[in-house]
Formats: sequence, structure tokens, C-alpha cells
Amino acid sequence: MSAALLKRHYGLTGLIATLSSEVERTAEVTLSDGRRRILKTSTRPEAIDSFRFQTAAMAALQGAAGFVAPKVFRTSSGALMFEEEGVSGYLQSRIEGVPLHRETPTPALLFRTGSALARLDRALELVSVPAAHRPVLWHVGCWSRLMELEQYLPSGSIADSVRVAMAEYAEFVEPQISDVAWQVTHNDPSPFNMMVTGQGMGFIDFGDGCWSPRIQDLAIAASHVVRDPALPLGGAEHLVAGYASVIALSALEARLLVGLMRARQSALILVNYWRSHLFPADAQYIKKNVARAEHGLSILAPLGVASGEVAVLAAMSSFQP
Repeated sequence: MSAALLKRHYGLTGLIATLSSEVERTAEVTLSDGRRRILKTSTRPEAIDSFRFQTAAMAALQGAAGFVAPKVFRTSSGALMFEEEGVSGYLQSRIEGVPLHRETPTPALLFRTGSALARLDRALELVSVPAAHRPVLWHVGCWSRLMELEQYLPSGSIADSVRVAMAEYAEFVEPQISDVAWQVTHNDPSPFNMMVTGQGMGFIDFGDGCWSPRIQDLAIAASHVVRDPALPLGGAEHLVAGYASVIALSALEARLLVGLMRARQSALILVNYWRSHLFPADAQYIKKNVARAEHGLSILAPLGVASGEVAVLAAMSSFQP
């Protein structure tokens, strides 16, 4: 099907290899001249709005400085995406680089990652895209209901930490989240979606992007790099410092950040154990970030609201590349 869609909508032919993905069908296309593209397609009706968002966001980012984003190639008719009976999709460039999860997370690399993410958010702040308010499973507005998935967690200390983190989110973070800056965000800057390239940090997979708190992008990225139990934020200090060097955090954002990081780690654990139960054949791919989230949550668990804020403020003022 991918070959026919590629020919029909772009007039192109090439070798096609299917890549791992959960919702969309993602294929790598190698053209006859060796150039590589990414073709994303889906037969699900809800994918149409998602693809409209993704293509419009990436198109709006072209020419922005300080980070790398995929380029969307227009169809033969000049559209950003194609729709036909039962299937929709789009074609984008393939960013050449190394995923962050395969790199050694040095302080300098994490600082650069944070500053690039802030530049991405600064660029996204200016865009107007369709379907930014569509339903997204990973939207922060869903988190207060995620404890309904608690039954899928294995018993033990991680389940206990998830309960505490989500209770804190519901009691302390959620009532104040509407008071921080909201905008179009990437909403999934994980180490699998951030690339180290020769042109700077690259960001791929805008499928979970939506209208959400700007600080959420920082919370997500930082939550994935909590590794070192000797540091209050587990090493995320460097990424936080890089982000804050471009976009200063408000007092409220600094106060909420650790709670958001823990809630995101908990949301990832809850959703992926649930999805692994639904799709056991894909469990290994679905749970690719779970071990990292569990380890990070165990490091952040001792921090209270006040000590978490102190750690964030210290990171913003003390850590430099």
C-alpha cells in the first residue's frame, strides 16, 4: 500500500521499509538517488486531525533557528498531506542523527538539549495550527483520571510511588496548571524523539503535539534524564538550566516543575502497562521508556514541593555548560 500511495500522491518510487510505531504506520523510503524520506499513514479516522496538526506544525517551523525539525513535502497537488478513502498520510524528511537515548548524557549535551527545546517552544509559540485542541491521550488534562489504570501496575514500591505522585498532582499541581503559560507544544520530547545531529538538536514525532502548558515540554524532557541518585534532580539539572537560559521560568513554573516531572513519569508507567496489557505482542516497544521512568521516579520520590522548588531554582542558577 505504501508504494502505491507514494507514487499516486508524490510521483515517487523507492525501497520501503516499515519502522516500529504504535498508532501510525511509519515507513522509511529510500529513493533511487539514495535520499531517504519518512512516509506516515493511517487508516484510523482520528489520524486525519493528528496529521493536520503535525504537518502544519512542522511546516510552520521551517526556517526557525536553534534546532532541527523535519521538512514536510507537499503532494503533487500542493497539499501538506493526502486523504483518500480509508487512508491518510504525509511525507517528511528523515533527520540524520543519533537518538539522545543512545548518547552519553553529559552535562554539556543535556544543557544543549534543554536550550534547543526552549528554542523549539519559542518557535511553536508563534504558530497557529489546526486540531491543536483535539483529544490526545498524553495531554496533561487526562492525568487526573489515569489512576483508573492502577490495576495494571505490578505491586511494589513503584506502584506506591505512582500513587503518591498522582495524588500530589491532583492536589497541588492541577489546581494551578491553568495559571502558567499555554501554547502549542511538542508534548513528547523523549530521548527517542530528540536527535543529536551535525546541525544541532533535532526533534521528531509531533504526533502527541497539542495545546498545553509550555512548561510541560520541559517536564517531559527532564523526566526522561533523571538518572543520578547523587543529584536532587538526578542530572536533569543540566537540561533545566539549558532551557531556562533561553526561556526564564516563572516562580509558579519553578514550583510546579518537579510535580509535573513525577506526574509525567507516573503517567508513562500507567499508560504503558495498560497498553502492554492490550497489545502484548508489542509490549517490548510500548514499554521502551518504562524502566527509565521507574528509575527516575524512585530518585525524585523523596522531594517534597518545597525541596523540589529549591532544587529547580538551584539548577537554574548554578548549572552551566
